[in-house]
Amino acid sequence: MPEATEPSLRIGFDVTRTRVVLRTRAEFQGDFAQLATRIAAGGQRGLLSAEIDLDDFLVGLSELGSWTHDGVVWEEALAELVNSVLDDAATAERSLSQSGPEAEEAVAPEDLDVLLGSGWVADLTAFQRRDIARLLALRHGANFSVPGAGKTRVALAVFAAMRERGEAQRLLVVCPKSAYEAWQYESSNCFKEPLRTDVMASAPDPGAELLLVNYERLGRSVASLASWLRSAPAMLVLDEAHRMKLGAQGTYGSACLALGPLARRRLILTGTPAPNGARDLESLLSFVWPGHGKRVVADAVGGGDLAYASSVLRPLFTRTTKRELGLPPFEPKIRYVDLPPLHREIYEALKGNPSARSGSLDSLGKAMLRMLMASTSPALLLEGTTRYEPLSYQVPPLEASPDDSLYTLLRNLPRHELSPKYAEAVRIVAENASAGRKTLVWTTFVRSLTTLEQLLAPHRPAAVYGGTEDREEQIRRFREDPDCMVLISNPATLGEGISLHQVCHDALYVDRDFMAGRFLQSLDRIHRLGLAPDTETRVTVLAARGTVDEIVAMRLESKLEFMGRILDDPSVLQLGDLQEDEPNTVGMDAEDIRALLAHLGTSS
Repeated sequence: MPEATEPSLRIGFDVTRTRVVLRTRAEFQGDFAQLATRIAAGGQRGLLSAEIDLDDFLVGLSELGSWTHDGVVWEEALAELVNSVLDDAATAERSLSQSGPEAEEAVAPEDLDVLLGSGWVADLTAFQRRDIARLLALRHGANFSVPGAGKTRVALAVFAAMRERGEAQRLLVVCPKSAYEAWQYESSNCFKEPLRTDVMASAPDPGAELLLVNYERLGRSVASLASWLRSAPAMLVLDEAHRMKLGAQGTYGSACLALGPLARRRLILTGTPAPNGARDLESLLSFVWPGHGKRVVADAVGGGDLAYASSVLRPLFTRTTKRELGLPPFEPKIRYVDLPPLHREIYEALKGNPSARSGSLDSLGKAMLRMLMASTSPALLLEGTTRYEPLSYQVPPLEASPDDSLYTLLRNLPRHELSPKYAEAVRIVAENASAGRKTLVWTTFVRSLTTLEQLLAPHRPAAVYGGTEDREEQIRRFREDPDCMVLISNPATLGEGISLHQVCHDALYVDRDFMAGRFLQSLDRIHRLGLAPDTETRVTVLAARGTVDEIVAMRLESKLEFMGRILDDPSVLQLGDLQEDEPNTVGMDAEDIRALLAHLGTSS
């Protein structure tokens, strides 16, 4: 009968290639239900089919041995992946069985010149040679070195070695747009004959040896990129890989996970691999070693001993620290400010502790983002005539009426009080400018940024945010114009891919959010390879007492402690435990600030 020729079990990918679909025949319904449950609880979608996340399927792969019925048919691509994963797991297990980061490498750094071939012409530092040797010893790998350690050059060297051995002919790099320039520059300088490089537009160039694509384009380009990867042996690199930390639950992560198995070698690059804890690290290592990475991280971290977890995981990645780069140390300071009376009254009302004034602010909500705004200035919560409109401060301030409602106070707050964070920012930037020091000012919210742009006008500020028409010109001004003493931006816009350490050694955070990775990335804009040994880097974080700022500081300390311990990096640990800084008001007092604001003509 025709039915007898049908397989008892079919196993293949779904359309996204991030899930595995299993199908059976009606007579095997009972056994199929047991199999699906053993592989991954909740995966069954019907009596005769199941959909299981690829990572969970690979973890539970051994359960297929309990299926005793004849006729199991695999989709060819999935079967190839499974065989590859089994080989990868064996390689990773061998690496994990070594005695930690000092274990003998399978590739000696001094042998790299031969492995890279005569086409490689770039110089390599000792720590880059060590990292390349470590990564070549693994089938796939992760480079968690700090910015400035040359992760781009290390990745290109790994590709050069693979090409020399005939294992890869092309390289796909997924990265932020801001990283294009670094990849183009390095690829043209590392090889005697520069790689044919293409930045992907509507479709990948079939003749490209190095193809660059940004994360935002990935979701709609998976099919064409998959064809490009299949057409010749390829290596796949995720630069700033923390952008896919949501794994299969995120758009970037699901696209990366779908493309990963098509590459001969997978490599991730990021200096912040676990900005929010172990789950981020699980997602990244699941891309590198599907079915293995998540389990290894969970097993290592599960006991709570991060020193032990670091020693267990260390063979799976390489990291060059700032100490190894020889950078002069710095110690960020946190400077607390007190909220003035009206600011405090409104803030408490937003928390749900209304004062005796009539009216309520419940309609504004209690979301954490709003509380972060309110700790700087509650007036930021109200929409301006445009999303970029700055707050306009009254000089001299007007006396508030006791009959004003809370909402009226909120709307008119800039007429009555200057935000203490803004006052402190004006003071610090002016003090730095008088000493000839440029300042990089970070603030999360766009209206806060434009307000600071107005308050700091005497220092000819440059500003970079979503509405900036010419970012390059603003950055050029900050670097080259001796009168431009301040650059104002937010970490989401300028936290990656730019170096400012040649001209700026002072950073000021008017506010911070809960994203530890962005905080670390933004710090590295002014503290990176190339600093003179005697350079003093100064970082000040402003926080309002008794507000959500204190919660942010506590949570960031916890996240940075986790990351520092898992990476065995004291410099990251230090960044979590900020020392309190006493404000230095020499040179400017409240009257000076009022005079400055009057000079700016900011009265309403």
